[in-house]
Amino acid sequence: MLENFWFNVQYGINHVLDINGYDHLLFLMVLAVPYLFKDWKRVLILVSLFTLGHTLSLILGSFKVVKINSALVEFLIPLTFFIVAIYNVFTAGKFEKSSNKMSLLLLSTLFFGIVHGLGFAREFIMFAGKADDRWLLLLEFALGIEIAQIIIVFIVLFLGFIGQTVFRFSKRDWIMVVSALVAGMVSPMLLGNEYLA
Repeated sequence: MLENFWFNVQYGINHVLDINGYDHLLFLMVLAVPYLFKDWKRVLILVSLFTLGHTLSLILGSFKVVKINSALVEFLIPLTFFIVAIYNVFTAGKFEKSSNKMSLLLLSTLFFGIVHGLGFAREFIMFAGKADDRWLLLLEFALGIEIAQIIIVFIVLFLGFIGQTVFRFSKRDWIMVVSALVAGMVSPMLLGNEYLA
């Protein structure tokens, strides 16, 4: 029982930390880069909303409630973090904390989690196979995703701290440089996507 639990949690961790599927890492980078350690509660809420969206779409996909157009999803995934990266670039110097902006960010993160989960639903269906308790499997997998995302976000916050204290980057410059790098990495994925062909 415990072996199965750890195997499923580890599968979720590996899903996020897989270097071949670095899209998840890029999204977490642009999601967390505007924040500092003191903002950890807000970042945790964003990451948890992303996991919730991811899990929701896995439920919809694995129980065949939604049918997935894989070409469209493969286009939408890089588009999500391109949008967040560009948003960061244009708002890097503006530190207003309006509730409307935060609500939009929370809803966007949930939606982006749904999109990312749809991209993984087919693989998850194969992983689950004919498992008796898919709900438990989903929860254990989601726990693994959450653990891995917290690790990545901690690393991003730590690098931001080093960049801004040791190397004296301004917060604005740090956000703009990281976000612009991610946007640049994502652009070829978007332009070369078969959905646009």
